[in-house]
Amino acid sequence: MAECLFCKIVNREVQSGIIYEDQNVIAFNDINPQAPVHILVIPKKHIPTLLDIKDEDRNLLFALQKVITDIARQKNLTDGFRVVINCGPNAGQAIYHLHFHLLGGRKMEWPPG
Repeated sequence: MAECLFCKIVNREVQSGIIYEDQNVIAFNDINPQAPVHILVIPKKHIPTLLDIKDEDRNLLFALQKVITDIARQKNLTDGFRVVINCGPNAGQAIYHLHFHLLGGRKMEWPPG
């Protein structure tokens, strides 16, 4: 965890464009946006991947989803948005701290690629 970039953001060791924070969740702008709106929403608790979620994380997962929908409304993404979780190297996970990509502001194509 000492080397985890997202833990460093949570601990204010690395600057980021924080747009939301509470006791359990932090959200910030992605430094390599793939859409006009590209925000990362993460738990402050270090959870490496989606596969590492435990039963005790149930309320935290709800809090993450609630923050995502609140931000989507604030950013006026009511015509649609996408939420992506990459899990593992074959899915493109680059940072091993659970994070949700909130993407919007343009039409999303399917399949995603």
